[in-house]
Parts: sequence; structure tokens; C-alpha cells
Amino acid sequence: MLLPELPGYLKTLGGEEYIGWIVGLFTLNAFFSRFVSGRMADDAGRMKVIYIGTAVTVVASFAYLGVWSVWAFLALRFFHGLSTGFRPTGTTAYLSDVIHISRRGEAMGLLGVAGNAGMALGPAIGSVVRVHYGYDAMFIASGLLGVVALILTTRLKESLPNPKPIQLRHFNLFKGQLFDFSSWPAAVVLLPPAFAFGVFLTVSPDFVGDLGYTYRGAFNTTIVISSIATRFFAGKASDKHGRIPLLIIGAVLLAIGMGVISIAKDPLVASIGGVIYGVSIGINMPTIFAWTVDFAKPGKTAMALGTMLMSLEVGIGAGAFISGAMYQGDVSIIPLTYQLSALLSVLGVVVLIFMKPRFHKPFVSE
Repeated sequence: MLLPELPGYLKTLGGEEYIGWIVGLFTLNAFFSRFVSGRMADDAGRMKVIYIGTAVTVVASFAYLGVWSVWAFLALRFFHGLSTGFRPTGTTAYLSDVIHISRRGEAMGLLGVAGNAGMALGPAIGSVVRVHYGYDAMFIASGLLGVVALILTTRLKESLPNPKPIQLRHFNLFKGQLFDFSSWPAAVVLLPPAFAFGVFLTVSPDFVGDLGYTYRGAFNTTIVISSIATRFFAGKASDKHGRIPLLIIGAVLLAIGMGVISIAKDPLVASIGGVIYGVSIGINMPTIFAWTVDFAKPGKTAMALGTMLMSLEVGIGAGAFISGAMYQGDVSIIPLTYQLSALLSVLGVVVLIFMKPRFHKPFVSE
């Protein structure tokens, strides 16, 4: 709901040169918080982690109403990143607990459908609310949706047997295990899609605005709808045919989608590229999530997911900061950022093909 409109909001505060920080700071704290959320979910339970992430969303959304300066805004973006650092880790681990291994990819795909349905509606609704009622109304609406999420979350029961209370040791980064490196293949393969997503989140609002979109969130919605449609079959296909073949297809489509968007001169071509990009997301994300759980050691599912999601934050943050630094308010530079994303995706295809023998998975045959 907020992302397509936050660059414009930052401009009203006089911080146009910090546009890359909107996503970058958010993902930076999401990265750091995963040092805690993964081991907390494996020890203290999935639900506590889910509640923390959701509560941060509520607090941050309402806190935007009190922002008075660029630096206060950036500090709040950093805090808001805790939401992504906690909730997805807990939610995905929860799902892996309650789903049979033979349908893991399918389940991750359906989880993505639910999340993407919100991501499809959010940008569109956020843009409409901002255009007609202003930024404050948009922040209030976001906060109220967070409250609804908290209420719905109370319907879930803890899936981890014998969860322990949250303890100070969960927050001590100098004691205990922080990573599960068994998920490194998934983490490596995730970097190009994550980088592209960081670029997309940072520069697309201004890019599509320059192309003539009245509601900038509509472009996001086009992408998310195509991603949702793909997730209905992509995860199940990875269960049947293996993770790597699906990831190669997803990487190729990512490169094509970014390339088409980069040459767009009107909304139609941009939308075609967006649909292709959305299909790549729908293939890549459930497959990578399922692949991570395939690799996870017993009792370390959440930590493996947290480690993989750190790669997501690194990629998104790098894409946001680099594209923001390249952009600097010059719309003519934006196509280069999409082309850089396409190039990295091509490298991802090369890695998948040549490293396939080393990317052996214990549960899904190729």
C-alpha cells in the first residue's frame, strides 16, 4: 500500500536524493532482525515471531503520521523493516510444519498467492487513497489493515512442539548459532531476483509516472496479478519436476521481463514486461522457499529460512541503493537499472546450469 507513494512523500519532506534509502533501510533492518527471528522461531515458537512482525507493521504505519523531517522518516523506515524480518520467517516455518513434504512447493505457492493478493490490492488502494484523500489517510488505512492482520493471526495455533518463552539469549548475537548454511544454494540463486525487486521497488514509481500512469500502484498490481496466477501451478510443478528446472525458467523470464520494461516508451509495453516479470516471480519465489526447506536440518527450519531471507534482504537492499544512486532524479537513467537487473539474471541462469551437480537436494529429485 505504501511503497508506490513513499517516494513522493519523501519529496514533500525535501529528501528526493534519499529515494534509494526508502527500500534500502527497510531491508537493512529486515536483514539484521533475521539473526534473531530464525532461532527464536525454532526455539520459542512460530507464533511469537509472527506476532512481533505484525505488531511492528501496525506501530510503523500509524507512526508515519508523526514524521516531521527526512531523518525521522528514514529512521521509521529502518524500524519498519523489523516487520519483514519477523513475520515471513515465522509464517513460512509454520507452513512447513503443517504441510506434507510431497506438497511443499505447492503449499509455498499458495502462501505466495495469499501474500500477493494483498500486494496486488495494496498498491492500487494506496494510490487511490493518496490521490483522493492524502498521505495521512493512506497511513491510517495501512495501520488499520495491520490491526486486522493481528486479529486474524489469533486464529492460528502454535505449530512448534513445546515452545519455550522468549529469552534474552535469543537477542544475543554473540552467543549461539546465527546461520544455517545448508540453505546456501537457495540463498545464492535468490540474489538476482532480489536485486531486481529492489530496483523495481525503488525506481518504478517515478518510471511509470513518467510513462503516463495516473495511479502508479496499478503497475505493481499488474505484476502481482501475473505472479499470483503463476503460483497456482509453479510450486506444484517444482514438486513434480524438481526445483532447478523451474528456477532456470524463472531466471530466463526475469531477464526478459526486465529487458522489456527497460525499453518501454508507453504503458502498454511496460505492462507486457511487467506481466513477464510477474510470471518470473511466481515461479522463483515458491520454488526457492520450498528448496530452502528441502535443505534444512531437523529442528532448524526457521533458521534455514531466515538465512535464505537474509540473501533476499541483501539483494533488495543492493538493488535499492544502487538504483537510487544511479537514478538521482534523472528518469532517463532508469532503463539502465532494469538492464543491470536483466544482466544479473542471465548470470543466475549460468550459475544454475553449471552448478547443478553441486546443488543436490535431499528430498526433490531432478
